[in-house]
Amino acid sequence: MQHLPGNLFILSAPSGAGKSSLIHALLGKHADMKLSVSHTTRAPRAGEVDGVHYHFVSVEQFKALIAEDAFLEWAEVFGNFYGTSKRAIADQLSQGIDVFLDIDWQGARQIRPQVPGVISVFILPPSVVELERRLNQRGTDSAEVIAKRMQQARSEMSHADEYDYILINDQFQSCFEDFCHVVLAARLTKAKQQQKQQALLASLLAD
Repeated sequence: MQHLPGNLFILSAPSGAGKSSLIHALLGKHADMKLSVSHTTRAPRAGEVDGVHYHFVSVEQFKALIAEDAFLEWAEVFGNFYGTSKRAIADQLSQGIDVFLDIDWQGARQIRPQVPGVISVFILPPSVVELERRLNQRGTDSAEVIAKRMQQARSEMSHADEYDYILINDQFQSCFEDFCHVVLAARLTKAKQQQKQQALLASLLAD
């Protein structure tokens, strides 16, 4: 994928680290930022809307899209397929929209070679004890499910060193401010400013 005006951000974190809260807090303040809507073969949950939360497709449709090389990344998770559309991402980036991908380290590995300048951020909890406390506090999972999530979390966190930025979500507001700084810095790079401010730069340098 060629260099485009918008920035593509990858966010990864173990369940309970607060990644979704950080993304939604940021998107609530910026109309020119979007969360990528993935394709999935799993059934919609109560309240989920097709095209808003996910693009819900059949297994046959998903496999056809794989054959067409339509995904930047895709994976099978617990028997269901999930994927990120190349066309949708390119369309948004070409409009100068910053797009955020909520994916794991395996998806990040698939995307990095394909998208020049992609920015990857890993969110860590302040401790394993705090992570487990947050998962228990949700009150939505059984002890068995939480134990599996904790085991998976250790595996995911071992890949944090593959990312451009590592943020520790101890105090939410402080972590959110750090996250905003990362996003702002990406928007102000020379390459992005040259793309977005071509007319201004030309006028400033005109005789």
